[in-house]
Amino acid sequence: MSTSRPDSSRPYLARALYQWLLDNELTPYIVVDAEQPGVEVPRQFVQNGQIVLNLSPGAVRDLFMENDALGFSARFGGQPMRVMVPTSALVAIYARENGVGMVFGHEPVLAADEAPSDDEAPSLTSVEGDGEASDTSASEAPGEGEEPQGSGQNGKQEGEPPRKRKPSLRVIK
Repeated sequence: MSTSRPDSSRPYLARALYQWLLDNELTPYIVVDAEQPGVEVPRQFVQNGQIVLNLSPGAVRDLFMENDALGFSARFGGQPMRVMVPTSALVAIYARENGVGMVFGHEPVLAADEAPSDDEAPSLTSVEGDGEASDTSASEAPGEGEEPQGSGQNGKQEGEPPRKRKPSLRVIK
């Protein structure tokens, strides 16, 4: 049952975050998209197509986290049940105590021989300590609070669509 892409980082990040949460004595919870095929969860606890599950060692038995899926046995309302979650249905993993964790985005489904072109591949922007991007393309877009030269009302030339800025990583101190 291969529901995730072979190059998907989701199962690796989920395992790492799970271990990190346990190492820091936090309670790992996952959010699952219960509407995806292959998801086996107690349907009576599904709300708005999702279910939140406690993955702490005291709450589950026989937990496994593989590249294709994660699963475990647990009791729901006193009834034992085997839970199965394909990796693609994993929406988030976080700590119950403080909400620290990660929400996973939707990964595009590609055929095995199809790879993203260079135009579609995301680019990384380096970040310096002051939080300003140091990418050469950053000079193409106006900085925060600046308007392009020759701009009219609302920071754009008349008849011109608004410019899209490249996403960049900011350091928050």
